[in-house]
Amino acid sequence: MKPSRRDFLLGAMATAALNRGLAVPEIRETPIWFQRPADRWLQALPVGNGRLGAMVFGGTNRERLHLTESTLWSGTPGVHDVNPAARESISDIRSLFFAGRYTEAEELCRKNLLGSEGQFGTAVPMVFLEIETIFAGEISRYRRSLDLDEAIARVEFATGDVIFHREVFASHPAGVIVVRMTSTKPGGLSCNIAFGEPWLPGEITVGAGSLALKGNAWESLHSDGRHGTQFECQVRVIPESGDIHSANGKITVQAANAITLLIAVASDFRGGRPEQECVKTIDAASGRSYQSLRETHIADYGALYHRVSIDLGRSGGISTLPIDERRKRLVASGDDPELCALFFQYGRYLTIAGSREDSPLPLALQGIWNDGLAAGMGWTDDFHLDINTQQNYWLCEVGNLSECHAPLAKLVEGLHVSGTQTARQMYDAEGWVAHVVTNAWGYSAPGWGLGWGMFVTGGVWIALQLWKHFRFTGDQAFLRDKAYPVLRDASRFFLSYMVEHPTKKWLVTGPSNSPENWFVAPDTGKPCSDSMGPTCDRVLVYSLLSACIQASESLGIDEKLRAEMVNARDRLPPLQIGKYGQLQEWLEDFDEAEPNHRHTSHLIALYPEDQISPDKTPVLAAAARVTLERRIHQPNWEDTEWSRANLVNYYARLRDGDAAHLHLRGLIAHAADDSLLTYSRGGVAGAESNIFAIDGNTAGAAGIAEMLLQSHSGVLHLLPALPSKWPTGSVRGLRARGGFTVSIFWQNGHLSSAIVMADREADLTVRYQSRTTKIHLPAKMEHPIPVAIFGEREAG
Repeated sequence: MKPSRRDFLLGAMATAALNRGLAVPEIRETPIWFQRPADRWLQALPVGNGRLGAMVFGGTNRERLHLTESTLWSGTPGVHDVNPAARESISDIRSLFFAGRYTEAEELCRKNLLGSEGQFGTAVPMVFLEIETIFAGEISRYRRSLDLDEAIARVEFATGDVIFHREVFASHPAGVIVVRMTSTKPGGLSCNIAFGEPWLPGEITVGAGSLALKGNAWESLHSDGRHGTQFECQVRVIPESGDIHSANGKITVQAANAITLLIAVASDFRGGRPEQECVKTIDAASGRSYQSLRETHIADYGALYHRVSIDLGRSGGISTLPIDERRKRLVASGDDPELCALFFQYGRYLTIAGSREDSPLPLALQGIWNDGLAAGMGWTDDFHLDINTQQNYWLCEVGNLSECHAPLAKLVEGLHVSGTQTARQMYDAEGWVAHVVTNAWGYSAPGWGLGWGMFVTGGVWIALQLWKHFRFTGDQAFLRDKAYPVLRDASRFFLSYMVEHPTKKWLVTGPSNSPENWFVAPDTGKPCSDSMGPTCDRVLVYSLLSACIQASESLGIDEKLRAEMVNARDRLPPLQIGKYGQLQEWLEDFDEAEPNHRHTSHLIALYPEDQISPDKTPVLAAAARVTLERRIHQPNWEDTEWSRANLVNYYARLRDGDAAHLHLRGLIAHAADDSLLTYSRGGVAGAESNIFAIDGNTAGAAGIAEMLLQSHSGVLHLLPALPSKWPTGSVRGLRARGGFTVSIFWQNGHLSSAIVMADREADLTVRYQSRTTKIHLPAKMEHPIPVAIFGEREAG
């Protein structure tokens, strides 16, 4: 008999665990399920193939699929994004800041430095596909679900003794969304299929068994309403038996045994030919059976998803409840470790669904899905570089989805090109620079508003993701050909751009800001956002120079430039502690204008960077904790999805598992909807209502991994922040820096066993609690870590 998928998954883990007398955690199916259809966008269930997405509402007589595609962008590449007055103004602005004339300098920043929104654009949603099913009788036995093990959304219900079943998945190999409808009654399927009103301007045509929407990604809030990609969406309807005809803008199928829908979308982004590409894609998919499409999809997806399994303990009877009911119990201060484990895997699912190796663009603010709300307000559904896009990819490496990082690397390579022009035009500097936001067109100028626009290290922060990819994979070719050229030229910019502080003699950036926060200007008492040398800039430039120094040594190149970088790094300001015992956010110990602000950008020294830790810098770690406690205990703290996810990671790095768990529960209970999709809360940052943002899902899942495994400074730290609520559990397949794959088992709050596999032969220091041991690992072989060396008993 052919082994089942479950048998395959248990394979190596079961063998290794059983050989040590450990209980093997059961690998269970992971459906997110409900007893009713979605009546709001945030209750719908997402499917995606890295480019093409759908939100499945799961209606009975009226199914709605909200379709999106990642390259549907308004706007166009800008030619006059940089303020022409910037280059001549920067020296004067710096002099004013150094003289303590903050408000005057801020006004010059507003007048002469900010960029132009111009044709910036936004990712935009496309259209609803509506399926009206015709039947008689009362609905019973309804179930709507998303199976994370197979990446298939399902809807099932009965009318009398007839059962209707629907499956929806987005196939990466076939490039289509597939909808399959069946009925237990022969000839029992009759339905009308049509597009709803498009969000975008376009023309709908109906042919023999096919629908087509040809349109333009145009909108007039973030562009002029006349620029954007052209696209086409085609739907082919394939019934089994029955009759099919087209009329009045819809396709009608009568008395079919089953119906398959194939949905393709293409745009002219980067020279594509939408109509021809859709026809080619659908023709290829329609030449295969539904079962073939389904099996290929499951195998392709499973090759990524099933690298990692997680068990955080049992939740008792509540694990059988629908997800919306479980969330209600979590809100009521309950505990649900299985839901936490599901949330971790959901973050991995969304990463796979939204960012594949060949995706044309990385995950935007809303991933590849799009509720139209971010696109329809001041934010835009773009790539925010002051934390959100970084958070979208924090999970990739540790979550064993390294390939999913590729679209982000492509975006950064594009910024390397456009940012070179911005560096010359705006700063008369070498290298490249990008600021707070970017788009599908490679925007690299400052933003167009005070308080956020002048974040000069946004490009550095996103480029450090390439260094992170190398640190996890050890891919020397990637370092040489992709990462190092980008990082080297970012360093060249800052070597040219930074100036000496007139009294302290430090090298500082500026004018810049600490996104998106404000301080009280000492000269006037007014709120001010820009200054010289904010702490987050110091952290990012230090990490950038350190990465380049290590990379150039590894590659054996750029010795002279390396010496310059070492000298510059040594002259950066130290991390400082302010009058309240907090980590200082600015070069000076300013008072905060908004003590409740959601951003804590200076704490990136704690996470995701490794410049502050309880071991290396205990005094600074204590100051970071003071910063956190002061911020979150403000009565009106701006608590939203990404800031709550930050707290999970921050406290994990501080090795406070219970605090990390508390904020993880808060993220799921108060910043995620019934679908477990996270949202930016209405009332924060100008949002009038809750707006989906994927960063809470991905960064929150990264925080769970950080609680269980950390790998910094050449040390593999097992269970560094295990909360008391997860006394027994396991995780298999996490990745660590240095090219290691790690599985960890624990019982009664203590490590039971750990298994490490190295990509290449390596020496490794392993830590558990306060004890460490050094081991030598051969390549590609599982290596058990003896628990006895940590003073723990072997599990029986």
